[in-house]
Amino acid sequence: MTHTLSASQQVTAAPPAPRAARRAALAGGVVAGPLFLAAGIVQGCTRDGFDFTRNAISQLALGEAGWIQTVDFLVAGALLITGAVGLRRELRGGAGGTWAPVLTAVFGASFWSAAAFRADAGAGFPAGAPDTTTLSGHGTVHMAAGMVGYLALCAALVVLARPLAARGHRGWAVASRLVPVAVLAGFMASAASVLAFTAGAGLGLLWLAAVTAKLSAGPAKH
Repeated sequence: MTHTLSASQQVTAAPPAPRAARRAALAGGVVAGPLFLAAGIVQGCTRDGFDFTRNAISQLALGEAGWIQTVDFLVAGALLITGAVGLRRELRGGAGGTWAPVLTAVFGASFWSAAAFRADAGAGFPAGAPDTTTLSGHGTVHMAAGMVGYLALCAALVVLARPLAARGHRGWAVASRLVPVAVLAGFMASAASVLAFTAGAGLGLLWLAAVTAKLSAGPAKH
C-alpha cells in the first residue's frame, strides 16, 4: 500500500516539471535587459572619457576594460535566446506563438554579433580617441546587427500585444504597440542625440522584460 501511494504521488508531482522549466527559460528574457543596462550604466559611470551624451553603450567594448562589455553582450544574448525558448513554450498553439519567439531570438543573436564586431572609437572614447568617427568594416557590421536586432525587437513587441490582449491584459497590449514607436523615434534622433538613442534602446529592452514577466504570470484575474 505504501509503495502504491508513493508511486501515485510521484505521478501527480510530475506535471509541474515542464512548467518550472518554462518559467526558468522565461526568466532569461526577464533579466536580460535590466542586467545589460545595469552593467552598461556602471561601466559608463566609471570608465575614463565615457560620456552618455556623446557615447553609445556599445563603445564600452573598446579599450583595456572592453572585455567586460563584450561579456555583457554575450550574456544578454544568451539570456534573450533562452527567453525566446520560454516564450515558444508559453505561447505554443496560441496568438503570437510562432513569430514572437523567432523575433526575440533574432534580437538576442544581434547581441552576439555586436560582441563579435565591435563599434568604432570616436567622440572622445576610449580616452584619447578623436572626436570624429571613421566607419570601419567591423563598425558597419556592428551597426547593421543593431539595426536588424532592434527592428526584430519592435516587431516582437507588436506581435506580443496579441497574447497580452488574449489573456486580458488589454492596457499592456496597447502599450506594447506604442513602445516600438518610441524606440524607433530614439533611433531616428540618434544623429542629433546619442542619449535619445540609448533611451530608446533601453526602453525596448525593459519593456520586453516587463512583457515577458507579465506573460509568465498567466491570464489576468477578474
